Amino acid sequence: MAYTSLAECVKDLEKHGHLIRIKDEVDPYLEMAAIHLRIYEQNGPAILFEKVKGSSFPALSNLFGTLERSKFIFRDTLPKVQQLVSLRNDPMKALKNPFTYAGSAMSALSALPLKTPSAKNKFLKTSISKLPQIVNWPMDGGPFVTMPQVYTEDVEKPGILNANLGMYRIQLGGNDYIQDKEIGLHYQIHRGIGVHQSKANALGKPLKVSVFVGGPPSHPLAAVMPLPEGLSEMTFAGALGDRRFRYFYDDEGFCISADADFVITGLVYPNENKSEGPFGDHLGYYSLAHPFPLMKVHNVYHKKDAIWSFTVVGRPPQEDTSFGALIHEITGSAIPQEIHGLKEVHAVDAAGVHPLLFAIGSERYTPYLKQRKPQEILTIANHILGKNQLSLAKYLFIAAREDDEGLSTHHISEFLQHILERIDFKTDLHFYTNTTIDTLDYSGDGLNSGSKVVFASAGDKKRTLWDTIPNDIQFSDSFIDAHIAIPGVFTLKAHPYQNAEKTAAEIALLNISLRDVDLSGLPLIVLCDDSNFTAKSINNMVWVTFTRSNPAADIYGINDFTINKHWGCKGSLIIDARKKPHHAPELIKSVEVEAKINEMAKVGGALSGII
Repeated sequence: MAYTSLAECVKDLEKHGHLIRIKDEVDPYLEMAAIHLRIYEQNGPAILFEKVKGSSFPALSNLFGTLERSKFIFRDTLPKVQQLVSLRNDPMKALKNPFTYAGSAMSALSALPLKTPSAKNKFLKTSISKLPQIVNWPMDGGPFVTMPQVYTEDVEKPGILNANLGMYRIQLGGNDYIQDKEIGLHYQIHRGIGVHQSKANALGKPLKVSVFVGGPPSHPLAAVMPLPEGLSEMTFAGALGDRRFRYFYDDEGFCISADADFVITGLVYPNENKSEGPFGDHLGYYSLAHPFPLMKVHNVYHKKDAIWSFTVVGRPPQEDTSFGALIHEITGSAIPQEIHGLKEVHAVDAAGVHPLLFAIGSERYTPYLKQRKPQEILTIANHILGKNQLSLAKYLFIAAREDDEGLSTHHISEFLQHILERIDFKTDLHFYTNTTIDTLDYSGDGLNSGSKVVFASAGDKKRTLWDTIPNDIQFSDSFIDAHIAIPGVFTLKAHPYQNAEKTAAEIALLNISLRDVDLSGLPLIVLCDDSNFTAKSINNMVWVTFTRSNPAADIYGINDFTINKHWGCKGSLIIDARKKPHHAPELIKSVEVEAKINEMAKVGGALSGII
């Protein structure tokens, strides 16, 4: 459906039972986020908060909270857009099947941005402090925009067709920001906006930035889409929304989305930074305060009946999980077409997305060998770890498709077991040290710094995984309370982490106690602070294991060795997934706010019958 505004989408969702209204006043400090989380956990509807304490603007969340609702929103355009993305990855399809793909060419043409100067009259002005000041987590550094569309242009090639629209978080206040005059931008330098800022910095010019909030739902989705090179976010938004992206330039030369509910404009000057954060992030921890670009605010525009759009970020699954599912619906085949031999790749949401990747590739080298081993899939692994946001991953598990054509990267437990049945820890672990990891991941040895490892498997099964721990296995005194998480993986509770030297001594004692023990069916040991919690669910296991470890620093092995600078082990692999002093704190809800939400949920309360 071609929504002309967010309000029109809200009306349509409510008509079809996909939205609820909360009419009582709600505090944007923690309360709105707590309500959102409760409703999201129940696969609930979109939420319109009609009265936000301290602001005259209503706010909408959980818009993309389920894949079903997202498909409903784009029910008329999704097939056409899937064709458009497919065509962009393989233009020969249009030549081979001109009648099948004729509509895609028309969709792309009709999606070109449309300049509408007359829309300037629809906007009023306000200030940053009058916007909903939503704080999601107790230790957040201030209120944030969590569903922004950040627009910048290339200073060397200005114009909307060379612009970037990305979803980078915006801090509205707190820290040392001057209220209503300064806000913070958080983004990584390899993103589109980072490229634009680098060019502006080189010329000694400030970068013009426009932050759009709201508008038709196709706009925020376009801002997070991993689009093929050459396909602009604004064109994609037009095709997905079946409505051309409308824009104009204000009197100061800032681009304004004519359909947005709010627009914040400002300048980012070269080398002007301020501390941004902390912020509760999608790994399930806080990203801490660091210097990030400072935006000096010029104007804050809004429509007459504007609706503020937001989401809550935290340990997956969250609304951005559903976002990801929709993106996969649209672009599922895109990356495999770009990497020769790759069947599929999946960023595991339960592990915070970036820390853990699963992949399946072809293994066709030396087919005459009786004992197949990882070769081609190692080349594919290098491609994956050099590709866009996939390069942020720490752990990559890659399997050969020839071993099981029915294997799926989306079935976490089954995929891990497939790898663990076949991997040879003497030869099939490949480390990348002193490299980059996700800025939000604090398990490494510095901001954006850490290591990566590839687990590669190809060939026949080498072991049968145990689903129980033999009674005769004795661990050293430092480790207790063993649990099976999944067949082949067991968790051990360890003393709280102190330092690397202490850990090395603990591992040495564990090595001595297990050196001559048959552990053939237990290839992976996870050391953790709470082995029962870690083993309780597959989601807990991958979250703890892969968000609390830095491969080069925290992987050990029974009977380990180094030959020609290659590290391996003859017995079980050990991952130390305890909390370390340099890790960021995990996200914990406010007890007081949760109690208040419980009261609101009782009969007669504002949330009665809703949660």
